[in-house]
Amino acid sequence: MDYVIIPAYNEAKNIGQVLNNTLKHISVHQIIVVDDGSKDDTTAIAQKHGVTALRHNVNLGKGAALKTGCDYAITHHATNIVVMDADGQHDPAQIPAFLNLLKTNDIIFGKRKITKNMPFIFRFGNTFINLVLRVLYGVKIEDSQCGYRSFRASVYPKIRWHVTDYFMETEMIVNAGKAKLTHTQYPIETIYGDRYKGTTVIDGVKIVLKMIAWRVFR
Repeated sequence: MDYVIIPAYNEAKNIGQVLNNTLKHISVHQIIVVDDGSKDDTTAIAQKHGVTALRHNVNLGKGAALKTGCDYAITHHATNIVVMDADGQHDPAQIPAFLNLLKTNDIIFGKRKITKNMPFIFRFGNTFINLVLRVLYGVKIEDSQCGYRSFRASVYPKIRWHVTDYFMETEMIVNAGKAKLTHTQYPIETIYGDRYKGTTVIDGVKIVLKMIAWRVFR
């Protein structure tokens, strides 16, 4: 069975529409929303849509939320998993394409189209992280920080991350490279409804420093 995992933190204003759009492409029993300690009605709205709603009592981070959702899907006999954000930046209409590409690849990485709507600091930071990732680990990814991805459940143990924050997206790539998994990239449309939402400059600096530390000490 295919599963869609949606980590969410204080997304009451967006999660309803995201689920409405997602339900056009996948059944209610295949969607898992992981509320990462929200202080709003994120969980209640997800439950009203009939999807599986898991909840952390406190905010643990995106990496922790995604791992909770993926672990749940694996224990419920998932065959393929799609992960996407809860803020409306990712178009659920592209879920079928992500799943179809898994017929010939182990993992699919979303690749955001570079437009003037993408904040400059995000473009610069992402490009730099991609370069460091390629130099240190030999993995060529054009958009390493895009959270829209899919992978076969069978390879999940090989890419399962340990961090709880935004570094999980980078750790997944590093793990996939070490395991020599087959992958491809899929161009996606991205809507920037909140200019400063997601990975910050500080997050980007931490990601680069952690990649360097891992390469030296692990």
